[in-house]
Amino acid sequence: MSLRDEVEALLPNWESWYPSLFHAAEDLGVIRARVCSPDSLMLSNRHASVQSAAVQAFREKWGGDE
Repeated sequence: MSLRDEVEALLPNWESWYPSLFHAAEDLGVIRARVCSPDSLMLSNRHASVQSAAVQAFREKWGGDE
């Protein structure tokens, strides 16, 4: 079920009350904010494992260091 479908099921005429689907879903409790560390938001940190796997594969195939 999509976000729009969930909001429509709870409040069929939400567009007359809310400026956006996000605001309606937030107020109705369909979506909630989660607290996370700022480090987890940086793409460089989130993709560090992918990058290290690529570097390791490169080293295995071609030998040596960067």
